[in-house]
Amino acid sequence: MAEQQNNTDATTPKVTGIGGIFFFSENPKETNEWYRKHLGLETTDYGSTFESRNINKPEEINALQWSPFKKGSDYFAPSKKEFMINYRVQNIEGLVAQLKASGVTILDDIQTYDYGKFVHIMDPEGNKLELWEPAE
Repeated sequence: MAEQQNNTDATTPKVTGIGGIFFFSENPKETNEWYRKHLGLETTDYGSTFESRNINKPEEINALQWSPFKKGSDYFAPSKKEFMINYRVQNIEGLVAQLKASGVTILDDIQTYDYGKFVHIMDPEGNKLELWEPAE
């Protein structure tokens, strides 16, 4: 097994984890309720948030958002897929610049909110991906 390089430079544009898993549901409210009742997820109207500690920085708490979306929502467009993955990233501006230089389809401009920065891209299989740099 090859030794894994641990790049801890916070300026290197890269994915650092999964920020969310989003999928279509015929009835997101009932889906949330089923997962709450049968699997113990603590759900809200937006799904469920899983928190974990960063192994390299134990004081840092990371979140993964699990969310069913109403089937037919245009949030995943232009992808025709039934899901979308949100990747947590560092240096989103640098990453977008690298992706553009490599010919990757960037769907929108970086948007900034109080909980972080977001941009959407397409992979070669037609999957829309959400990139998220959490606010500090």
